[in-house]
Amino acid sequence: MRGDAVRGHLDALLLAVLESGPLHGYAIITAVQERSGGALELRKGTIYPALNRLERLGLLRGDWESVGERRRRRYELTDAGRRSLARERSEWDEFITAIGSVLNPLPRRAT
Repeated sequence: MRGDAVRGHLDALLLAVLESGPLHGYAIITAVQERSGGALELRKGTIYPALNRLERLGLLRGDWESVGERRRRRYELTDAGRRSLARERSEWDEFITAIGSVLNPLPRRAT
């Protein structure tokens, strides 16, 4: 799938995969790829700036965890992040309904 297909929806994708609980960056990338059946592959250079921005906006909370001798940043949704995800889902539903009605119009009934 083209990379520009994700543009504009990245925040919603990240918030959605974090809805089930905290994850570190690589696990987020893997979750998006798995949920999309391999159609969406996010790059580290895309995801980490987005995670940092969402954290600055108060939609995510990040903390450091140690795994062996390595430390990695783990992210989770805040209450504001959950509200934002709900809005994103509502807007997505409206969007796909509008686009769907143009791409696949219902047949007109004869009058």
